[in-house]
Amino acid sequence: MTHWTTSNIPPQDGRTVVVTGTGGLGFEDASALARAGAHVIIAGRNPKKGTEAVARIRQSVSKAHVGFMALDLASLDSIEAFGESLRRSLDRVDVLINNAAVMSPPMRQVTADGFELQFGTNHLGHFALTAQLMPLLRKGNQPRVISLSSVAARSGAIDFDNLQAERSYKPMPVYSQSKLACLMFALELQRRSDDAGWGIQSIAAHPGISRTDLLPNGAGTWSVPGVMRRTLWFLFQPAAQGALPTLFAATSPQAQGGMYYGPDKLGETRGHPTIAKVPPQAMDPGAAARLWIESERLTNVEFPLAKSRVPASLRPIEESLGRV
Repeated sequence: MTHWTTSNIPPQDGRTVVVTGTGGLGFEDASALARAGAHVIIAGRNPKKGTEAVARIRQSVSKAHVGFMALDLASLDSIEAFGESLRRSLDRVDVLINNAAVMSPPMRQVTADGFELQFGTNHLGHFALTAQLMPLLRKGNQPRVISLSSVAARSGAIDFDNLQAERSYKPMPVYSQSKLACLMFALELQRRSDDAGWGIQSIAAHPGISRTDLLPNGAGTWSVPGVMRRTLWFLFQPAAQGALPTLFAATSPQAQGGMYYGPDKLGETRGHPTIAKVPPQAMDPGAAARLWIESERLTNVEFPLAKSRVPASLRPIEESLGRV
């Protein structure tokens, strides 16, 4: 894994990859995978940005098999429509990269379904998307689901009594909770895949501190984080470098299900892919199972049952939902 780069990506010919997000890390993921021969579907809410991303990739990769499809992760209706469209047009999906994110809007906002925007987009949106694509993923060739977490997950905590930040809203703690949830989802998805025989590798990754538009888009161009992102740009590694842990997780034969990958230098803030440290709060299987059950309830999606993963203390909740 030492100094792994895009030159180490194995040929991806014949593989179908869905990447959420049209810019930054998502663009770098899509570009590298298209260059390696994959059929890439870029999924995002902004058609203009999506078509521009496709055009840029086709300019640099002459035979790129890449396209854009509209997907708003802040709308369960949009996620369901996207899933239905893919199930009609594809026979399988080999890799799903749950990349898109919202970071630190200064005021509490909600999704189309009333969820707090960061938790609703970063975690619940990708949770529902993965459920929608499960039939295609289970038909995939050595399928993988890559979920993007963040160094911010280290300070995250899942507040089951205030998941939607209705009682109090602080931008960074809410973002940290959402990214901790993404990591816990990735680990729990692997446990359930193992138990139920889904045949899916679920892997988490994070990009360190990378030069993307995530901060100015979320916190605002003239916010303190937005100004820092522009004026202290040299503290942020290039997006192409930040994308490497995701690309390693998505393509490398060395990548393993249930693992977490990030950069290898300066406290995992920059560098090349390596095994990342999982925060202790992400390793609580009871909390992960509870988060899974709550996420199914909120999004009204169901994964195939993996009953052995449900602790006895949580089975009454599952029973109330008619799932055991």
